[in-house]
Amino acid sequence: MTPPHTFSHLMTSAASLSELDARARDIFRQVVETYLETGEPVGSRTVSKTGIHLSPASIRNTMQDLSALGLLSAPHTSSGRMPTHQGLRLFVDGLLEVGDVAEDAKREIEARLTGHGQSFDAALREASTLLSGLAGGAGLVMTPSFEAGVKHVEFVHLATDQALAVIVYDDGRVENRVMPLTPGMTPAVLHQASNYLNAHLRGRTLSEARRELKSELDLERQKLDEAATQLIEAGLAAWSGGDMDKRALIVRGQANLLEASALDDLERVRALFEDLEQKEELIDLLGDVAEAQGIRIFIGAESKLFSLSGSAVIAAPYMVGGKGSARVVGAIGVIGPARLNYARIIPLVDYTAKILGRLLD
Repeated sequence: MTPPHTFSHLMTSAASLSELDARARDIFRQVVETYLETGEPVGSRTVSKTGIHLSPASIRNTMQDLSALGLLSAPHTSSGRMPTHQGLRLFVDGLLEVGDVAEDAKREIEARLTGHGQSFDAALREASTLLSGLAGGAGLVMTPSFEAGVKHVEFVHLATDQALAVIVYDDGRVENRVMPLTPGMTPAVLHQASNYLNAHLRGRTLSEARRELKSELDLERQKLDEAATQLIEAGLAAWSGGDMDKRALIVRGQANLLEASALDDLERVRALFEDLEQKEELIDLLGDVAEAQGIRIFIGAESKLFSLSGSAVIAAPYMVGGKGSARVVGAIGVIGPARLNYARIIPLVDYTAKILGRLLD
């Protein structure tokens, strides 16, 4: 087992470990670990059977103190205690012991992501499905964003109302987008727009080109056919990172969330399903993970997206390049109830992210 890890987060707990003496830390750890295993509030008698040599009364008094600090709560007056979201954060940051990924899980991850010569897009979908199965939650993958220079651009006429926008990057990747055409858009207009973009894009990244071409197009409108100008603007937006085509989010395994929940949690699951429909917000959340360049854990209200459902997200970025030149291009994670198996899921997400990065190199 590795020592406790400190993970990036957004909220400070109601109490810190320095406020807890050894007895309180041991009891707090036992309550949280038992709750994460069973999903049920934990009573003092249960804690007394875990190797803590104190009477149930002494344990109960300490649990009351932990509740006063905002770390535990009692869902019913006669029940035991369960960790609050602040308590889970304190546990994850200071007491959680994260193990290594089991060898059989490593083999399964590598085989399913690298097998059958599948495309990287297929590997991303498989990664989302894989994590949902291994972690028992819903798997999330944000598709990559690349900043390679552009080598070639072409619009190919498909039908009276459709064209295929093709972009080839310096690193050999090819992106295709089917895009709508306005009435009267002729093959000659497509050719004119292709020539213009090839002259102005080559060697630049899309983000660089988009910034510069926006002002240039205003000056070039008199030289370019109006239809070609509209096509150029639409084509730029259609490629990855553009306004019309937000980075995609792949979600798999929502049914696992139903299976993992008790009947009285179904209202929270319904709220979580509504959260999952807010894909733009989820992409923004995973974008924060990519910027942090490390594992991020969001519990309950630490993300406004999950404040109602009380859910948790464990996510990690995947990168390209070796040491010193590593660059984040996307993110992958698991979403589920706050009672996730953090010790098991954190290394699974991290390892899967590393395999995805290796596939891109």
